[in-house]
Order: sequence, then C-alpha cells, then structure tokens
Amino acid sequence: MSSIFGTGEISTSDEFLHEIIGFIRVHKDGRCERLLGNKRLPAGIHPSTGVQSKDVVISPETNLSARLYLPKTATADRKLPILLYFHGGGFVIESTTSPVYHPTLNHLTAESNVIAVSIDYRLGPEYPVPTGYSDSWEAIKWVASHWTGFGPDPWLNEFADFRKVFFAGDSAGANIAHNMAIQFGLDRIAGLNLEGLILLHPYFGGNDPIGSELGKHKKLKAFTDQFWNLANPSGSGLDDPLFNPEKDPNLSGLGCSKILLAVAEKDSFRDRGLYYKELMGKSGWAGKLEMMETIGEDHAFFLFNHFSPNACTLYNRICTFIN
Repeated sequence: MSSIFGTGEISTSDEFLHEIIGFIRVHKDGRCERLLGNKRLPAGIHPSTGVQSKDVVISPETNLSARLYLPKTATADRKLPILLYFHGGGFVIESTTSPVYHPTLNHLTAESNVIAVSIDYRLGPEYPVPTGYSDSWEAIKWVASHWTGFGPDPWLNEFADFRKVFFAGDSAGANIAHNMAIQFGLDRIAGLNLEGLILLHPYFGGNDPIGSELGKHKKLKAFTDQFWNLANPSGSGLDDPLFNPEKDPNLSGLGCSKILLAVAEKDSFRDRGLYYKELMGKSGWAGKLEMMETIGEDHAFFLFNHFSPNACTLYNRICTFIN
C-alpha cells in the first residue's frame, strides 16, 4: 500500500462531516482541520543553493499569491526560462510555503536554472473546484503581463524569457498544469510561449477502474478518489473532464509542443499516467511526449529526498527537458 496515503483506510466515523484519514477533517460546523502541510517556511535566500525567493500578491481581492524563485546565476543579459509550478495535495492540502514544496522549488530552481513561480491557489473544500483552476489561470495571466518588461514584478521584468515557458506540477498540481495547457490551447495569452509541460506523477482518475485499480490498488483508488470528490462536490464526479482526460473534447488542442511525463513503478496513479500517454497519442495532438518511469519508487518520492539516486535522475531529466 502506498506509504504517502498511509493505510488507505476510508473513514466510517460519523464524528465529522467528511474525513480523509491522515489528511483532512471537515467538522459538522464546516470548519476544515488539515492534518498535513500547515507549517509555513519563510521566503529568503536558501543557504545551500543561493536561490532567492519572495512572496508576491497577485490578487488582493481573492488573496491569490505566488512565491517567486531566482537562481544565483541570474544576470540581466541572459534571460531565464519561466517555470510555473502547481503544488500537489489532492486539491485540499499543502501550499507553496510548506516544508515539502519550498525546499523542492529551491532545488528545482537551482538545478534547472529557471525563474520559478510557485502558485498558491486556493484549496477545497472551502474553495471548491474550479477555484484552484481559475486561480492558476489568473496567475498565468499575471506572469504574462510582464512580457513587455513593465509588469508589477522586477524579477520577471528583468530576468524572464517569455519565449521559454513551462507549466509543471506533481500529483494534483500536475492535473492543474495539464488543464492549464488545455486552457492555453483554447485561449492563447499574448507574449507568452508555452514550450512544454512537466507532469510528475499526475493525479487523474475516472469512474471506471483501469490497470492495477482493478486489483492491488482497488482499495487505494477508493481512498484517493475521496480527494477529488471532496474538492469537487457539485461537479460531474470522477468523469469530470478536469479529472479524467479521456472525457475532454479539447485534448488534441493542448497548447504546447512537448510533454515530459514521469510515473513511478509503485504509485497507484502509474496506470493513469500510462493511459494519459496513450490518450495523447490517439488524440491528434501534434506534439512530442517523453515518458520516464522510476523503478522501485512510490508517489511523489522526489519531494522528500532531493538527493537520492532516483530523485537526481528525475531532476536531471527535468533540467534537460527545459534547457
């Protein structure tokens, strides 16, 4: 059973309105109690990489924010690729500032020599789907507003190469990255060239189980489906096109020329990743999809140890894909 999801047991308690064991409880008065991802790490200069980070407010009305990362190699005469990163957490937990994501973005920024924008989209169930998607799209438009060099943030004005933009994310964040690339294909944003999409162990699903979901991961599918259902209570369920790419009529119009898709052997979402590759191949999308599978690893392993041999291989592949 996947260690990141604990035992995968589904709550049978009537003490709470909703409970995903080990992750979140929704009390009967509507209050949400998150059991993971609550600690906040401050922005600043990362001691080992020299990466600088800072927090910016994108929308005061909705409190939408992002954390920006700049590598120590940045100079005004050499523009850097832009990496827009969407964190995971099943749409209901985690943030850009958490002890999982802040160190990861420092590492990714240094390794790939990018200017990174880590987006702190609002979470369900307080802000149900599609809020996280609309927040993410607003953040992308905010980034694009800098392409003339006169946007609100000096780092993006001075250092960013808007001809080399990448959307990336892990788990639920990879789902968001994919859907933002679909949206970009439908509604191009002036000044921004989306070159590639980096999907790390994407969280996709569907009503009908596939692959290992029919056998060894049957119980775990039921457990992980809870996250989508909690975040999207009034949507079209597990076959919502946002969650099940097979149901998306716009798949062939995905708005970039290349995808890096990473899956892990022991991950219960592995077969969904393989199916995504198959769907993109059949869709008529004209781009190139590269897939890598990490043997012996589980879901999002690279977030927790950046220097294991398998994590180093993955980060090197991301760097090569971008540069």
